[in-house]
Amino acid sequence: MGLTAGIVGLPNVGKSTLFNAITKAKVLAANYPFATIEPNIGVVEVPDERVDVLTKMYNPKKTIYTTFEFRDIAGLVKGASKGEGLGNQFLSHIRTTDAIVQVIRCFNDDNVVHVDGSVDPLRDIETIMIELIFADIEVIEKRMPKIRKRADLRLDNEAVEEYNLLDRILNSLKDEVPIRALELSEDELKLIKNFSFLTAKPILYVCNISEEEINDYSSNEYVKQVEIQAKKDKARVVVISAKIEQELQELDKEEKEMFMEELGINQSGLDELVSASYEVLGLKTFFTAGDKEVRAWTFKDGMKAPECAGIIHSDFEKGFIRAETISYNDLIKTGSESKAKEMGKFRLEGKDYKAQDGDIFHFRFNL
Repeated sequence: MGLTAGIVGLPNVGKSTLFNAITKAKVLAANYPFATIEPNIGVVEVPDERVDVLTKMYNPKKTIYTTFEFRDIAGLVKGASKGEGLGNQFLSHIRTTDAIVQVIRCFNDDNVVHVDGSVDPLRDIETIMIELIFADIEVIEKRMPKIRKRADLRLDNEAVEEYNLLDRILNSLKDEVPIRALELSEDELKLIKNFSFLTAKPILYVCNISEEEINDYSSNEYVKQVEIQAKKDKARVVVISAKIEQELQELDKEEKEMFMEELGINQSGLDELVSASYEVLGLKTFFTAGDKEVRAWTFKDGMKAPECAGIIHSDFEKGFIRAETISYNDLIKTGSESKAKEMGKFRLEGKDYKAQDGDIFHFRFNL
């Protein structure tokens, strides 16, 4: 599944530094606004120790982790929805992403210029939120006149439902309430799906702190402010030091582990960011395993077995017969496929089976 998170934020908050760390790329990270213009794209492996364990068990010729795409999107300033800064270019790039990762500066440094003159995380969050809200309002105000007549005549039920829903969303946006914070039904979400509303996208707030605070940021007031705001916005918070994360990516595995131990951290901020991105998008992982290949696959929570088969190849879904299934935990407990079969842990699942995180599938299909 091609899933993408867009890394956004005001200029000079650490977006490109974070992107460098994520992808080990050497994109431009300069201390001036709009250093990034075109969205740099990087595909990263999703860390999953289950893949490592399965690889040891099956000793395959090839091991493939699931991946996630991050885009470093140009910095935004006030008035972007009116064309200020990189305006519409920024908005068009972010509209094609599945989730938004907003990097927020939560450290003081006189040597790093802030576009608004001072460090204020809540102002930064508001600046970007307002621009995204304005962009969504513009989409609604263009759409509503086109369906008003059909809705007023009540000859088209779908037009009535759409108009009423857009009117409700418009009023909420004018009160500075993002769409993701509304309680919308599945049918309502389907009605607005094709609009690609920006404030409907899941969002993560990434607090970029100083290197000195990496193993204890409990006294960082900026982080506390973001955490409080995140609850209101239905956002997830991840705290990192982008500079340290970039340094970690320059080290080999052994050096990295030693450096993390010295810093007093068990998990890198990047691993936490990827996990959090999966969480906000409702993503899970299933596996295929054998002596040729061990591979992790991403699926959306609630998908059924045939849909998961279709992620591998569309023909698998079309000709789906059944899925030979064992959970990762059951396989590890029994120690091998043969032992798992002896103990009745292998299952035959049909078309209505909802895939679970950690399922190991062998799909049977007929073309």
